[in-house]
Formats: sequence, structure tokens, C-alpha cells
Amino acid sequence: MKKFFCFICLAYLSFPMKAQEALSLDSCRALAISNNKELLISQEKINAAHYQRKAAFTNYLPNISASGGYMRSQKELSILSDAQKGALSGLGTSLSGPLQQAAQVIAQLHPELAGQLPALGQSLAGALDGAGQSLVDAFRTDTRNMYAGALTLTQPLYMGGKIRAYNRITKYAEELARQQHNAGMQEVILSTDQAYWQVVSLAHKKKLAEGYLKLLQKLDGDVGKMIAEGVATKADGLSIKVKVNEAEMTLTKVTDGLSLARMLLCQLCGLDLSTPVMLTDEQKEDLAPTTPKNGTIDINNVYATRPEVRSLELATQIYKQKVNVTRSEYLPSVALMGSYMATNPSVFNSFEKKFKGMWNVGVMVSIPIWHWGEGIYKVKAAKSEARIAQYQLDDAKEKIELQVNQSVFQVNEAAKKLTMAEKNLEKANENLRYATLGFEEGVIPASNVLEAHTAWLSAQSEKIDAQIDAKLTEIYLRKATGDLRLDD
Repeated sequence: MKKFFCFICLAYLSFPMKAQEALSLDSCRALAISNNKELLISQEKINAAHYQRKAAFTNYLPNISASGGYMRSQKELSILSDAQKGALSGLGTSLSGPLQQAAQVIAQLHPELAGQLPALGQSLAGALDGAGQSLVDAFRTDTRNMYAGALTLTQPLYMGGKIRAYNRITKYAEELARQQHNAGMQEVILSTDQAYWQVVSLAHKKKLAEGYLKLLQKLDGDVGKMIAEGVATKADGLSIKVKVNEAEMTLTKVTDGLSLARMLLCQLCGLDLSTPVMLTDEQKEDLAPTTPKNGTIDINNVYATRPEVRSLELATQIYKQKVNVTRSEYLPSVALMGSYMATNPSVFNSFEKKFKGMWNVGVMVSIPIWHWGEGIYKVKAAKSEARIAQYQLDDAKEKIELQVNQSVFQVNEAAKKLTMAEKNLEKANENLRYATLGFEEGVIPASNVLEAHTAWLSAQSEKIDAQIDAKLTEIYLRKATGDLRLDD
């Protein structure tokens, strides 16, 4: 029995409690933000802009590159012609005649050398032929297989301000992506709050419809007894039954609307649409009133906190830097260059089948001279785009100021409506109490009681709408002032 009891307890504890757990507004916001695909995309855009900024900074640093190649040629390059090669290869043979004449002259002058001169002439001719052939071989290039490699370093010195402008653009672009992410987050929070309070409103209206239906059913029963006693007429009973049917239809509509509102909230929070979500505020008997902000709102602080304004300011700065980038295309550029190049065959010690190379250092300067005014036109076009961005920023500020003033007015109006709705509800409760007592005493007809019930239902519904409207207008004001955050 102990094992069975433990098994039942473990099974109960392991049963998913998500359906039973009541979600607060902050929990719904956190779920919606963590599961929103648009926010995930905007976060990746922030990461991409961050790495683009890092990539732009590398343009300040030296650029090192290596290159290499191989080429196979059908024929090799030749420095000597075929006639020169033949003359050098047969140098001793071509000089044999003059050598013999010289030997005859020497033999006449020195008869004792006459026997040695023929052998000396032959050996000298052979030596000259060998020397000539060695010269031919030394001048051979053997360039049919050529290898080349180079290691190059380039350090920009002045690029007309292009590198600095690109770095500023990428910095602004990263901040722009972050502001767009914040704007998207505020939109998600606003949508979640609207869906949350819609569920709360319909949940309270469902309770109100259920209570109203019970009152009408009790009244229907009382009227039925009075008809049986002859105190009330059948017309009174039929009118009450019509009201009961209307109340049942109203309850059905509210129930269906509540189910759809829960599905929308689940979709925003990334939950399964069939999840029976319970909210903390829908379990409260009465919603806490919202206290509107006191004092004036500093519009400059609004401009500083609104992501839309900040985004347009960054866009304006980006367009101004694009003017500098366009201008830099038509300014001089200076770069320091250094390289080491090696080839095979090498030519530093005649032609050798070895890798040999050399280093070199230099400065490269590029100066645009004449482009028929193309640079001037492009710079003017870029300045026009920058002015467009500035005009859009000014227009957005004017609209935001109007939006803030409208939101403040709506908050104050919602607070007044809530106060009036509470007073109307007090009167409706008192009217219903008197009508119920009078009906029980038989001094007030059933039609007056139905009117009192209808007035009470309308007052209750108006109070719920006023409470929800007060909360939503406060959210709209926070959105208008750029103060809508997850921890609100």
C-alpha cells in the first residue's frame, strides 16, 4: 500500500501543471518576447551589424595577401639565335685553319717544336669547342616550367576619409538595429497587453453574464410561483423568459469570445492554442484602478527614449556619412605597399632552376583628375538624401508630440469615465435592491424589476470596460513616451 500511495503521489506531481498555473501579465510578456520570431530575427540583425562593424575596423590595419602560380609552356625562351649557338658550339673547328697557319709559322721559327704543334692545335680546337658549347648551355633559360609566388602587404595611409566614414556608418547601423529591436519589443509587449486585458475583460463579463443569468432564473422561478398564486400575469412570466433566453445567448457569445481571446493570447505567448490558460487578473473580484501620471511630460525626454526617433536620428547620421563616402571616391588616396616575390627559374644569377626572390617597398598614390563633374553630382545627390532623412525626423517628432498629447488626454478621459462608471454602478445596485424589495412586497411590477436588472448589467459592464480602458490607455501612454518595458 505504501508503494502504491507513493506511485500515486509521484504521478500527481509529474502531471503538467501549466494548465493550472495562473499567468501574470509579466509572465505573458516574457513568453511573448522569448517566442516572437520577429524579435529573434531583429536580434540576429544586431549580431550581423556588430560583426560588420568589426569588419569595417579591419580596414585600418595592414592587408597581407599571398599569391602563386605555375605555367607550362610549349617552347622555352632563347637569348641566343640558332646561328649564334652554332658559331659558339663550333668555335674550335672554325678556328682550326688560322691555328694551322700559326703552327706553321711557329715551326719555321722553332723547328724543335714542329712535332708537338699538330697535337697542340687539335687539343686547343677541342677546348675551344667545349668552351663555346658551355656558353650555349649557360645562356639556356629553360622556361617551359615556370613558378612564381608573392607575399604582399598593403597599408592604407589616406583614402579620402572613406575608412573613417565606413566605420561610423557601421557603428550607427549597429545602434539602429538595436533600436529597431527595442521598437519591435514594445510592439510585442503592446500586443500582449491588449490580448491579456481582452481575456481579463471577457472573463469578468462571463462571470457577470453568469450572475445575471442566475438572477433572471431566480426571478423566473419567483414569478412562476406568483403566477400560480394569481399575483402575477403570464405576460410577466413570458417577458422574463425572453430575458432569460437573451441572457443565455449573451453568455454563449461571451464564452465563445473568451475562447478566441485565449487562443490569441496563446499564439502570442508561443503556447499551444488549446492550452487552458488562466490569468491572475481574471481571478480577481475587482480590478485595481490605474492612477494616471501627474505633471507634464518633457517632450525632449520622449524624443530621447522613443526608439523611432532614435532610429531616424541614426539614419540621418548614416546619410551624412554616405556624403563623405561619395566625396572620398574623388579625393586622392595613398597606400604603403611592400612585397616579397620569388620565381623559378630565377634570373638573379643568370637563369637557375631555383627559387630566389627579392623584397620591395613603395608608396602608391591615386589622384582622380577629371570625371566631367560626376563627383559633384553624386555628392549633391547624397546631400539631398541626407536632407530627406532630416525632414523625416522632424515630421516624426511633430507626430510623436501630437500622439503623446492625445494619449495624455485619453488617460485622463478614461479616469473620468471610470469614476462615473463606479458612481453609476452604486446607483444601479441601490436601484436593483429597491426594485427587488418592492417586487417581493408586491408593490413593484416585474417590468420595473427587469429594467433594474438591465440597468445593473449595463452599469457592471460599463465599469469593466472603463477599468480595462484605463489600463490600456496607460499602456498606450507608456508606448507613446517610449517607456513601455518588460519590467513595467
